Amino acid sequence: MTDQPAYYAHPTAVLDDGCRVGAGCRIWHFTHVSAGAVLGEACSLGQNVFVADDVTLGRNVKVQNNVSLYTGVHCEDDVFLGPSVVFTNVKNPRSAVPRRGEAHYLPTVLERGVTVGANSTIVCGVRLGRYAFVGAGSVITRNVPAFALVYGNPARQRGWMSAHGHRLYFDQSGFARCPESFQGYELNEAKTEVWAEDYSD
Repeated sequence: MTDQPAYYAHPTAVLDDGCRVGAGCRIWHFTHVSAGAVLGEACSLGQNVFVADDVTLGRNVKVQNNVSLYTGVHCEDDVFLGPSVVFTNVKNPRSAVPRRGEAHYLPTVLERGVTVGANSTIVCGVRLGRYAFVGAGSVITRNVPAFALVYGNPARQRGWMSAHGHRLYFDQSGFARCPESFQGYELNEAKTEVWAEDYSD
């Protein structure tokens, strides 16, 4: 940690020695960032957030109040986590059976642009594809395709969302356009994947 960091941390926040915090980050009241955590540039962590060791956040990740990010969670750029989102990292926890460390923790990956609504739970070992949208109060137990809209307990796919966060309605030819960005989207014949115009990895 430098004497004059290029980020803001509220006086009540706890940043353990060894954590890496990118320039322009803002860390608010009673938030704890553990030693092995890595925060990219311009991230925002709300009040009462916990970030464990071996958690990585890309650039411009927004984490709202009361979110717990446990070891093995990896968020790419532009991920949004609503208030009180919870992640797990062990599939079969037992108080009397020690299950700590890499041999037991399952990684969870949120690709670029994912949104997770308030009070959702993400069970470990899943991958949320780019720009997937998880409705509030959902329980994610399986992988989510890119651009998919999912919600419920357990969450099920209910449609598709644009990168700008609008529901996509496909015509008979399998084409849709975002009403805000006007970007076009194409649905495959099996209705299992969506491609976006001018969309690059």
